[in-house]
Amino acid sequence: MHGAALAGHFGIEKPCSMLTEHYYWLKMSRDVEHFVRRCSTCQTTKSHILPHDLYSLLAVPIAPWEDVSLDYITGLPRTQRSKDSIMVVVDMFLKMAHFIP
Repeated sequence: MHGAALAGHFGIEKPCSMLTEHYYWLKMSRDVEHFVRRCSTCQTTKSHILPHDLYSLLAVPIAPWEDVSLDYITGLPRTQRSKDSIMVVVDMFLKMAHFIP
């Protein structure tokens, strides 16, 4: 219930509530808490510093081509000029994209 694909490592409360819908045993919440505290995925990916900071907004560009994003599309079939990937450059102000083989 904690590490399943649909469970998503939500901490202690969510797996406890999901388990109580179908199962019951003595000291179930203690066992779940012990399991979650030993979860290696939670230990490496979640922050343990409280309170958590708020997400910061990205800066809004004020002119074209001031802020760009770059991405690669790879694994394509080779062309006659032996190109097999595309570099995608997107202007974050105009949302204009250039596709470069």
